Order: sequence, then C-alpha cells, then structure tokens
Amino acid sequence: MKTVQMTLDEALIREVDRTVRKLRTTRSAFARKALRAALDRITEKQMERRQAEGYRRKPVKRGEFSVWEREQVWPD
Repeated sequence: MKTVQMTLDEALIREVDRTVRKLRTTRSAFARKALRAALDRITEKQMERRQAEGYRRKPVKRGEFSVWEREQVWPD
C-alpha cells in the first residue's frame, strides 16, 4: 500500500468519521472501498455506453434472435 494525502472539507471529515465509527472501520478502509465503488460505477457506465453505441451502429434485425425463443420458455 502507498500513503496518499488528500484535502477534504471539515464537514466531510466529520461525516466520514461518524460513519467509520458506526461501521467499526478506518478512514483509509472506508476511502478505499468508496474509491473502488466509484471506479466500478464508472467502468460499468463506460461498458453500457459502448454496448449502446454498438447497437446504434448495428441495430438488431427483425427475427435475428427468433431461433432462441423456444429456449426462453420455462417448461411447466
């Protein structure tokens, strides 16, 4: 691990400190988890945009997936 210095406003620090006490964790662990979650959300949004762009460039054709329709039916 590497130590980094960050500048945060006092109100945010107080809120984080209250939260980490309730969660019985540390500022560092809380920040690592929050940063990882933010990066994961960004990655997911980028993948969604790429998928949507792919469908805009090459839209699904009528009947393209009809061969799979029987596979979607749950047996009784």
